[in-house]
Amino acid sequence: MLDLTVRFLAWVLRLCTPPPRGRHRLGIRSSLLAPPPPSHTERLDGAASALVRPYVLTPDERHRQRERRRTLYLATLGVDVGPHPHLIHGDAR
Repeated sequence: MLDLTVRFLAWVLRLCTPPPRGRHRLGIRSSLLAPPPPSHTERLDGAASALVRPYVLTPDERHRQRERRRTLYLATLGVDVGPHPHLIHGDAR
């Protein structure tokens, strides 16, 4: 009985919905589609490139960055702080 119900519901859905359109529904691979990316079989050599820490700060830079972040956070709360409250974006030093 369950199979009959499923087939009936599938038939009703086919009647109520439009036929599928679009190349993803046709099941035919179009030549317009991009070819799959090449598979890389060679391994990457980690010793070939030096490890770089791209964001190393001096203590003075870290202090200025912390002040700037604090200023930006307080600006979201509507509080203007710092020696130059109008210079939030950008470094005028």
